[in-house]
Amino acid sequence: MNILITGAAGFIGSHLTRKLIEQGHKVRGIDSLDSFYSVTLKRNNFKKLSKLGAAMIVLNLSEDKLSPVLKEIEVVFHLAAQPGNDPHTTADSYFNNNLLATQRLLDGLARSTTLQSFINVSTSSVYGFYATKDEETVPKPVSIYGVTKLAAEQLVLSRQRSMDFPACSLRLYSVYGEKDRPDKLYPKIMKAINNNTVFPLFKGSMNHQRSYTYVSDIIDGMTAVIDKWDLAKGEIFNLGNSTAISTGEGLRTIEEIMNKKVKIEELPHRPGDQLTTCADITKARNLLRYDPKVSPREGLERTVAWYQKEIAGQIEY
Repeated sequence: MNILITGAAGFIGSHLTRKLIEQGHKVRGIDSLDSFYSVTLKRNNFKKLSKLGAAMIVLNLSEDKLSPVLKEIEVVFHLAAQPGNDPHTTADSYFNNNLLATQRLLDGLARSTTLQSFINVSTSSVYGFYATKDEETVPKPVSIYGVTKLAAEQLVLSRQRSMDFPACSLRLYSVYGEKDRPDKLYPKIMKAINNNTVFPLFKGSMNHQRSYTYVSDIIDGMTAVIDKWDLAKGEIFNLGNSTAISTGEGLRTIEEIMNKKVKIEELPHRPGDQLTTCADITKARNLLRYDPKVSPREGLERTVAWYQKEIAGQIEY
């Protein structure tokens, strides 16, 4: 199939692009190479995916002309977004990169004669402080990131409801693994241990519970949507790990793997942080046959090995 992936040079997008190429699909990947985090990391992903056969294009969804990249596309995975709960990121950035970009992409596809599936990638952050229940739970986001991702999701699903637009939405839970964003928890811990620097930890977050989900399990769930499209169309799915661990447990596991303690500097509480996430994946199990397999220990061992081999002392991260 002809598949478009937005945010293809990013963490999850690059894994998804590789997987779909391996499955024999023709993949067109777009990414703005935004400087929110390491452009070097994204450019490395960009080059590797191009060598694998992906048609990689630098493009900004909220500003650039979209019609050339949308021709003959049958499936869209929309991952491009302004990520995270970052106090230094402006409201305009969240609005433009999450909401406006999605609107422009939908408008560009409105007259498509080839589109079969539009898979919107959302987040557990739409649920708010506690993301522990099923997809029927009323969303109560507590961060501007969660608000704009929920709005983008509803833009997509409103078209599905009113125009029979072929869409669904996936709410992802705390994805981690190789190529992870450097601003996220586990990469920051690994970097602090490797460089013997202080790790900043927001007050109260040591006890936060998270459905940390290894990236290959997430990719399996995402690609299953294509094969199960008759069941997925118009639906929302939680994709994550059905068991949660605390931030403290994850930190201690990385310390054990790297055989070194991290120096912690406690920062003031950060507003908008989720307190507990534990993915209810009953629906995805039943309809998509989604079955995450990688344990936190195994996933973190792989992630640390990648960091030590490809990042530490080699690129600015």
